[in-house]
Amino acid sequence: MSTDSCGAPVGGVALADVDAGDQAVIQGVVRRDGAPLSGAYARLLNTADDFVGEVATGGEGTFRFFAADGDWKVRVLASKGFTAEYTVTAETGKVIDLQVDA
Repeated sequence: MSTDSCGAPVGGVALADVDAGDQAVIQGVVRRDGAPLSGAYARLLNTADDFVGEVATGGEGTFRFFAADGDWKVRVLASKGFTAEYTVTAETGKVIDLQVDA
């Protein structure tokens, strides 16, 4: 697996038809001007703003986290100074889909 300069895995994930099963899934697509944005970062934070994980988007602009049930924050950072934060509630067996326009 390759990484970028911050150590986050590069590549993104395929989001079609994911079955959460016995997991809570938080995933999304980052786009700019309607096109998937590669090289953006999605960070998973707990409610105290503690860092839990980070992934870099690949060619499809996608990211995915498997989280424990409860409240989380997803912070997305992209080129041109873009930052956005989303508060979500993860629940076992459910998939949360975020659409991010950077």
